[in-house]
Amino acid sequence: TQERGHRWLICLVSVLQATVKVSPLIEKVSDHKDFKKLLRTRTNVLVLYTKSATSGDSKLKLLSDVAQVVKGQGTIAWVNCGDSEGRKLCKKVKSMVAFLKDPTGAPLWEENPEAKDVFHVESEKDFRKLLKREERPILMMFYVLAGMNVHPAEFDGLKQEYNVKGYPTFCYFEKGKFLHHYENYGATAKDIADWMKNPQPPQPKAPEVPWSETDSPVFHLTDESFDGFLEEHPSALVMFYAPWCGHCKKMKPEYDEAAEYLNKDPNSPGVLAAVDTTIHKAVGERFKISGFPTVKYFEKGVEKFTLPHLRSKEKIIEFLQNPQAPPPPEQSWEERPSSVSHLGMEDFREALKKKKHALVMFYAPWCPHCKNAVPHFTTAADLFKEDRKIAYAAVDCTKGQNHELCKQESVEGYPTFNYYNYGKFAEKYNGDRVVSDTVLKSCEIGKKFKDGSDKAMPTPGECS
Repeated sequence: TQERGHRWLICLVSVLQATVKVSPLIEKVSDHKDFKKLLRTRTNVLVLYTKSATSGDSKLKLLSDVAQVVKGQGTIAWVNCGDSEGRKLCKKVKSMVAFLKDPTGAPLWEENPEAKDVFHVESEKDFRKLLKREERPILMMFYVLAGMNVHPAEFDGLKQEYNVKGYPTFCYFEKGKFLHHYENYGATAKDIADWMKNPQPPQPKAPEVPWSETDSPVFHLTDESFDGFLEEHPSALVMFYAPWCGHCKKMKPEYDEAAEYLNKDPNSPGVLAAVDTTIHKAVGERFKISGFPTVKYFEKGVEKFTLPHLRSKEKIIEFLQNPQAPPPPEQSWEERPSSVSHLGMEDFREALKKKKHALVMFYAPWCPHCKNAVPHFTTAADLFKEDRKIAYAAVDCTKGQNHELCKQESVEGYPTFNYYNYGKFAEKYNGDRVVSDTVLKSCEIGKKFKDGSDKAMPTPGECS
């Protein structure tokens, strides 16, 4: 079963053999536009996909009976993949599932008209066939040219065989044999085409020269030199970093340029220093460095401020010219007063089993969709804060043991909204995560809770 927004799409694939009378209540669909309209305008949709126009007595007879029973509450639709129009629609099922998961997302790669010359492999079996029949060299992109989405479990064998440890991974084949990887991930179309004319294995990478050993204008400190340096320099910014940190690598050129500017200024307001805390661990532990880069300002040897917002040359120089305390960090959702109950692994079950109706938002603080939904989910919670039977709750899946809780509750993306009845999971709301839609859904469920019935949901106006 796949739940998409307000509609549930259940795909049953079957080869039907005998002819039975099809109920007029079963809607036959063959055009993908009509299909999308059906999903958009009907509340509950059950879709039967068949490989031919014939059908087995039991299955189609059963659905004909179901269509009569659920008349006015649900819709039964039928797609015949055997006729020309239906065949096109069946090929678009994968695309429509992706659309229902994320209506604002990019189309599937294999359906992009500009990618018509890329051969997409659907299974390991197809992949093996391609290697056997294709005499031309193949550049396989794991995700002739070929592209494969290797995230599904059925590709685990291929991932291990070709050492696929991250995405994308490019593998080069000649006459069905794997030769080597292609590692120019930032390549343009011309780069790849030129390389295919003369494919060469990756060259051994020269070891990266430590920042402290380059011609850097930044003062590089150690556990031993740290305190003495700060005594000699009453105004200093210190960047605590790790060589492998991507954000640190991005910041280094800006930090170097700012240091060069300050070193040339006879009236320099301060100096820039850096510490590799993977080597000089004592200093890192002393200042409780837990993330990289961390920038701290020291005045006369005393730590004054931690400055997460200093990342550019201009901001660094501007700060040293007038050192001021950084703006206070934004309060987390959990710290802000609201009618939303913030739960964790330790109190999740106990809190929900006391509530007849509970809508829970599983989220990650860094998630843009979550940030957009927070004020509206909070507003919806305020609407029903007086009703003790109803709870609006939230779980930060990045916090402590909550990751395990979110895994138990089948959370695969953020935000995920689950509805519970006395602590028991009842349904998942996996809509398009548009902010207004989130509010509407929250209001709808709350209204239904108060009615204590399964009547038609209220209109948006009733929720405003």
